[in-house]
Amino acid sequence: MDQLREPRHLVAPRAKAMWATQYGVAGVVVLAVVVVLAWTGAITGVWRYVACAAAALLAVVGICVVPFWRYAVHRWEITDTAVYTQRGWLVRERRIAPVSRVQTVDTERGPIDQLFGLTTVTITTASAKGELRIEGLRRGDAEKVVRDLTTATAASPGDAT
Repeated sequence: MDQLREPRHLVAPRAKAMWATQYGVAGVVVLAVVVVLAWTGAITGVWRYVACAAAALLAVVGICVVPFWRYAVHRWEITDTAVYTQRGWLVRERRIAPVSRVQTVDTERGPIDQLFGLTTVTITTASAKGELRIEGLRRGDAEKVVRDLTTATAASPGDAT
């Protein structure tokens, strides 16, 4: 039996730096909370050192390992008939949605995304599983995805439900 091949396109290489920055910011926040808890006496004894070490370890793994792992996994492909995505870094998810089921196509650029010139495209379908997300696309690639899907869904008969 043939296996399902991976989607054709990787996300932008800059997505690794974007994810590392996101994990770095989250790691600093978590480490700051742990330090404040230790400083105020909410965490005492050896547990304050364990909590600080655990928070620092999670931040280091999030910055140094997770972005490269996610980059190797996250892929996407748009064909004339379907949207195909693969994502996740610990749990891998592959989703295929027929273009005829696409209801909306949205883009999102948070502050860190904008810093790296990247965009997230969210494709809402009639599926009970929810939306498809493609993170870390170059702005031009995201605009092309939106344009192509808008054109394809406009040409598709029905109301995508």
